[in-house]
Amino acid sequence: MSDDVVLYEAANHVGLITLNRPEARNAVNGELASGVEAALDQIESDPDVWIAIITGNGPSFCAGADLKAVASGNARGLNTEKGGFAGLVHRERTKPLIAACDGPALAGGTEIVLSCDMVVASSAARFGVPEVKRSLVAAAGGLFRLEKVLPRNVATELVLTGDPISAEDAARYGMVNVLCEPGEALAKAQELAARITVNAPLAVRESLGVMSAARGLDDKAAFDLSNQAIGRLATTDDFAEGPRAFIEKRAPNWQGR
Repeated sequence: MSDDVVLYEAANHVGLITLNRPEARNAVNGELASGVEAALDQIESDPDVWIAIITGNGPSFCAGADLKAVASGNARGLNTEKGGFAGLVHRERTKPLIAACDGPALAGGTEIVLSCDMVVASSAARFGVPEVKRSLVAAAGGLFRLEKVLPRNVATELVLTGDPISAEDAARYGMVNVLCEPGEALAKAQELAARITVNAPLAVRESLGVMSAARGLDDKAAFDLSNQAIGRLATTDDFAEGPRAFIEKRAPNWQGR
């Protein structure tokens, strides 16, 4: 087992970030936050990586902030310059990120999940923001992002009671894309990633970017963003490859350029 608190590897156009503090339930300390930010830097700069997965080693996805670090006055160290908490929650990204949860993701762990674009969870996972039980608030996105993926009253109940929601209920409400058996979350996330990497990577990136930027905009502004995206794609090699492959009745050979 590596001593690194964050592991990173890439294969088949997929970058895999693994939180690797199982003895601390993958709680976020300064080293872990810096490791996640460094992994995201690699993902964003590597043209051969088109999508990423973040998961946790051991029985927990992430227990949130390391309260020992918070109690010792090192709470600011859990944030990075580009990513904020855990090196992720404020991070501007261009490539899709899937959370693969095979155990509880609580407090900041839920906020990490909410920072991702899709979620795969096993029935062993739970989600929640118990900060009010410790006279804290879910300041890394939970207070406003939960309401975007759960019905408002359900999100309010989670925030004000601090009680968790099961993976099954999270899937029923639409927070979880894929619900699976314990031990299968990473494999199912890789399957989901493979369904995405068969597509043109620049088109995927532009589509994700428009979806993110268009939230809260009126239709005219959203159409403008969509037209700008197709205009950028029209200058790429892959834009020509897609129709050509269709006409030639073959699988496209995406280059990501």
